Amino acid sequence: MDVKEVLRFADDLVFAKTGEHLEDLQEAILGGVWEGQKYSQIAEVSHCSEGHIRNVASKLWKRLSNVLGEEVTPSNLRSTLERRQLFIISSNSGNDFFIGNVNVCKDSQFSEYPQKRSPSTPTSDTSQPQTRLDLADAPHISLLCDRTSELATLEKWIVQQKCTLAAISGLSGIGKTALSLHLIQKIQHNFEYVIWRSLRHSPPLETTLKNLLEFLLNKPEIELPSSIPDRLSLLMEFLRKNRSLIILDDVQTILSSGQLAGNYRPECENYSILFRQIGETTHNSCLILNSWEPPREITALKGENSQVRSLQLKGIGAAAVEIFRQKSLLNPETWENLINTYRGNPLWLKIVATTIQEIFRGRVAEFLKYDRIFLGEELAATLHPQINRLSELEKKLICRLSREANSVSIEQLLQDADLSPSDLFDGLQSLGRRSLVEIEEQENETLFSVCPVVRQYVLSNPVG
Repeated sequence: MDVKEVLRFADDLVFAKTGEHLEDLQEAILGGVWEGQKYSQIAEVSHCSEGHIRNVASKLWKRLSNVLGEEVTPSNLRSTLERRQLFIISSNSGNDFFIGNVNVCKDSQFSEYPQKRSPSTPTSDTSQPQTRLDLADAPHISLLCDRTSELATLEKWIVQQKCTLAAISGLSGIGKTALSLHLIQKIQHNFEYVIWRSLRHSPPLETTLKNLLEFLLNKPEIELPSSIPDRLSLLMEFLRKNRSLIILDDVQTILSSGQLAGNYRPECENYSILFRQIGETTHNSCLILNSWEPPREITALKGENSQVRSLQLKGIGAAAVEIFRQKSLLNPETWENLINTYRGNPLWLKIVATTIQEIFRGRVAEFLKYDRIFLGEELAATLHPQINRLSELEKKLICRLSREANSVSIEQLLQDADLSPSDLFDGLQSLGRRSLVEIEEQENETLFSVCPVVRQYVLSNPVG
């Protein structure tokens, strides 16, 4: 087995036994040891201390030992995994076989072993209801830095309160996808079907409906209806009879640029029919939407007494220190300053931490000597598509707010921005839904600002 096959094989074994995947650093250790690297070499490549690598490795070997039912160490790793692979294949020669809920086709060579989160097939275990999973379209599950509160909120909405439609919104890199993947691990046993689909390529609604129905119905011999209303009717009938969890990622790609938040691209306007039907009608399932901004149906239908909910993700705060530990940054007394400046956005912090490691050898204090907030090409590239999609009204407002180091009142904005109250309110509301404006209360007055990173981007790049 080469290292990619090993990582895939080990991860599927762990997932089948525990319902969880290997973390990124665990995979780095497993792959490094397989290729004969020492812990010190793995630590250097992973930007961690050798001590941290040893601690994570110790937990990894214990985890693999529990999964395989025999002691696993760096010295016997290769022989143990190769023996287990040979046993599985030989024991199921000529038949389809399973690792947990993962089906491995009898005609496949091991190099074609299914990727993580492949569609699952129920086994004969009847100790609890089996869940059919199709997460083949989902990305690799990554480390989740302290989203305990958000996970608990979503679990309460979906499992206890039977929420039918939920939106998770926030800036790129804030952790929407990671949160949803970890949520699946917590609540999947409450559903008969779980399916993940990305809308990154803006598929037409009829394609998305066909894709969902093909998995949910699992009857290739049946020809699906061709019209959108008929496909939608068939989907709703299924969701009423079978408790299903559907996650649509990258929903912002079907939303329009140049308009206020939540409006659709003309060719994707009919997605509003799907979202509205799922949010308004009675059924036993739930649809989760991950997006930079919530579609307009969410803002219209959400409420405490509604089956439609919306969660706007903020930064991770003090939990971000784990990112700095993984990057082996120095001067921990300065880390809070860094977290506040970059608003706890995990992606932003990973980007800037990598820069500090590469240029300043991990010395955060030296990096912070420079007043100008560092963006760099990589961080600016994550902001560009989000700023570029703003309406002209929003661009005018965000430019005005970026010229101020301090928060600004509505009265000041009305005086300086040359906007009517109606336009100002629309613009501020839309920027808020896009997570691009910060709101605070001060002496019974509402104040608005943009975070330092967004301000630096707007001041450094022509907007509009």
